[in-house]
Amino acid sequence: MKTIAIIDYGMSNLSSVVKAIEYIAPNEKVIVSSNAVEIDNSDKIIFPGQGAAKNCMKSIYEKKLEGVIKKNSKEKPFLGICMGMQVLMDFSDENNGTQCLSVIKGKVEKLKSQKNNKIKIPHMGWNKIIKKNDHPIWHNIKDGSFFYFVHSYYINPLEKSTIIGETEYGKIFSSVIAKNNIIAIQGHPEKSSDVGLQFLKNFIRIN
Repeated sequence: MKTIAIIDYGMSNLSSVVKAIEYIAPNEKVIVSSNAVEIDNSDKIIFPGQGAAKNCMKSIYEKKLEGVIKKNSKEKPFLGICMGMQVLMDFSDENNGTQCLSVIKGKVEKLKSQKNNKIKIPHMGWNKIIKKNDHPIWHNIKDGSFFYFVHSYYINPLEKSTIIGETEYGKIFSSVIAKNNIIAIQGHPEKSSDVGLQFLKNFIRIN
């Protein structure tokens, strides 16, 4: 039995993530934790999040989780979801600028409505993810599958080779990245019906 730790830093409604993981991995132990020792002792890490970047980073520092997040992202399968993807970057433009965790080189930028391409912000609802590179996370997921999104900012990674999925909303942005042990997605697989459950199942299967 593997232990899957869902990091709780006080900035996410974790119930849908927990339910989804328990559903697709009934034989694994699922814990929700802000305890560094418990997280260190887990086999896989899920790092969800929602809200504003500055508040998220404040909460991470208050709970003294920055070190354990950086350490575990290098050592074991690690999945960032939504804000849990964004704060892995160096810097976010949100809240007049927020220093993030610098796990992956790059920055977080705001979605903008253009004169010739009006979009509603936040980006909320179902949208396609187009595969850019092969990866085990895409097993049994068709190119152009729809995932559920709720966000106003997007990541711009420095290493374009890390981008394995893109989505178009006003512009084409990086919606899924993978680097070494890390996979991160801007959408919410836990709210994305069967295709989202398959995405999570694929993550659980990655060693």
